[in-house]
Amino acid sequence: MTDIRVQPLTAAAFAPYGDVLDCKGAPDRIINAGLCGRFHDRAQMDMGDGRAGISLFRSELRALPYQLDLIERHPLGSQAFIPMSMDGFLVVVAGDDLVPQAFVTAPGEGINFHRGTWHGVLTPLAGPGLFAVIDRIGAGANLEEHHFAAPYRIIP
Repeated sequence: MTDIRVQPLTAAAFAPYGDVLDCKGAPDRIINAGLCGRFHDRAQMDMGDGRAGISLFRSELRALPYQLDLIERHPLGSQAFIPMSMDGFLVVVAGDDLVPQAFVTAPGEGINFHRGTWHGVLTPLAGPGLFAVIDRIGAGANLEEHHFAAPYRIIP
């Protein structure tokens, strides 16, 4: 089994796979009578010929080390995971070479996978494991899975 060390999620490291959704820096706008900062247009959502849907996912908590034996991708649209708590979660991605990389989000960060990006399943490491997921709703086969012949072990 090959080990993969988790790294902190950064916008630069994650850019080939998608967008980091965070509130770093100053807000783009101050709204609601000066009581709210808006961090505007943080993700490149791509719904192809479908429409955007918002679903809620409740996932079982996992722990490190974590055995990775499956990744998936959505060839017809992007997919965003937004935690509904301030708990970080594990994010696994891979290029077309199917060599995985592992990141862990900071509290309050979400991610958006670009269309066709290979990624691991939703993997909360703490908290309730409740996420808002924004992805494509529409006709067509929008899920491909890849099972590794030999699993990877993701370690801290």
